[in-house]
Amino acid sequence: MTTFFITINMDTLTLESVLYVLLVSTILGAIISSIFVYTHKKTVYDHSFSMTLLLLPLVISIIIMLVSNNLARAFSLAGVFALVRFRTAIADSRDITYILSAVGIGLASALGYFGYAVIITGFISFLLLMLHFFNFDKDHTNHAKLKIVIPENLNYSDVFNDVFKKHLNGHQLQRVKTTDFGTMFELTYLIKLKNDTDQKEFLDELRVRNGNLSITLSSDYVSLTSE
Repeated sequence: MTTFFITINMDTLTLESVLYVLLVSTILGAIISSIFVYTHKKTVYDHSFSMTLLLLPLVISIIIMLVSNNLARAFSLAGVFALVRFRTAIADSRDITYILSAVGIGLASALGYFGYAVIITGFISFLLLMLHFFNFDKDHTNHAKLKIVIPENLNYSDVFNDVFKKHLNGHQLQRVKTTDFGTMFELTYLIKLKNDTDQKEFLDELRVRNGNLSITLSSDYVSLTSE
């Protein structure tokens, strides 16, 4: 165990120490990237993000090694990052966990704490897999956003109340918007479906009321929080 936790002095860079850092950070980055791909294999995700996770520990390690204990280099690097603006939108906030994990692994590798970097990677990977297998990262609340288009002559205040009472545990009218030059209303509801609700039956009953006009039901977090 003592041999496993041995660290390399990175105060003075040598070819051997740099190669060790690059190799370890790349391998551990590949592990984090593989965990991300495995836990997202049943969902739609950006495949370039998995490549980013693979390379991020390596890039972080290189930056830390170059900066080292030199204050002037650190300020120069801060200036460079101030000029370069990153505007990549994170579709799933859970992906930030993978990014921060990759950064932490890169830092540990660059400081020469290879044994600790391996343990950190193993522990994070185990935790992410457990969250995936036990579905702790899934939304079990049945929340959804419902958009219904109705004719202007239809009173929207209580036209769907009986349908909502049958299929929902709760609902809230979030927004009313006129469309098609005022000939239509678009109603936006935040709803909570009952566990035994048949979505097709629910939508069919709504279509009868709104004259078979457009109905949109979405349950992903981005749709729930967006307008």
